[in-house]
Amino acid sequence: MSGDRVLAHRGIQQPNNTTIRYSVSGPRTGPTLVLIHGWACDRTDFDALTAFLPTEYRVIAVDLAEHGESRSGRSVWTIEEFARDVVAVVYAECVDRCVVVGHSMGGAVAVEVARLLPQAVSRVVALDALHYLFLFPAAHARQAEAIMQPFHDDFAAGVRAMVSAGSPPGFDPTLQEAYAVRMSGVRLPAGLLALRGLVDWDMDRALSEVSQPITVFAVAEMVSQDAIHRYGDRLDIVPIALGSHHFHVESPKGTAELLACAFAD
Repeated sequence: MSGDRVLAHRGIQQPNNTTIRYSVSGPRTGPTLVLIHGWACDRTDFDALTAFLPTEYRVIAVDLAEHGESRSGRSVWTIEEFARDVVAVVYAECVDRCVVVGHSMGGAVAVEVARLLPQAVSRVVALDALHYLFLFPAAHARQAEAIMQPFHDDFAAGVRAMVSAGSPPGFDPTLQEAYAVRMSGVRLPAGLLALRGLVDWDMDRALSEVSQPITVFAVAEMVSQDAIHRYGDRLDIVPIALGSHHFHVESPKGTAELLACAFAD
């Protein structure tokens, strides 16, 4: 365990009154991991995991716009726009080569970062992302409205249902509730607009333009054969048993070991 890591907290300015905050640890010359949290979460989700990574790794964890400490007055809330913010952080930190890791919505952002930086990004690792067919690929307008309606009707209840859907049978209901309460606190309306951006994201198009290998570590009970059949030739879907949709928070050591193995491939 690399518990002696020192986090440096930094920020960059982006257009439309946007400030992106992020944390950096590890030597500038070390192999670099860029970590992107999921919807309604923030970069602190990766703190415990980072402590278990090898000390020679350089780790950059980003707060997406209007998540965590990042702020934005923008009107465009697409996955591509989130990715441009991450790309700006990569440039600010003078990263020549990196593996980009994204949880949930962050997995979609990671794919877009790889598309925008084909020379710098060597691999994408998605943590329980990209394999949910009800959300990926892009939804038709009527389907998108159906996905979003529960959040418009009762935002907290919609978040609670989302957390439940990402929890394997028998998962601790107390922890489910804790996630739901925390995620319900995402700033609005940006949180809703970001979720709609995810629903509208065209994953098939993005994958067709990304040549880097993509590994998906997916909660075993949540992986469907339909997803494997549809994307198995493009995504290396690896079922794991480390917890719920937020397994990187629940099992930071096990997740760090998965990332170290993926980095070594």
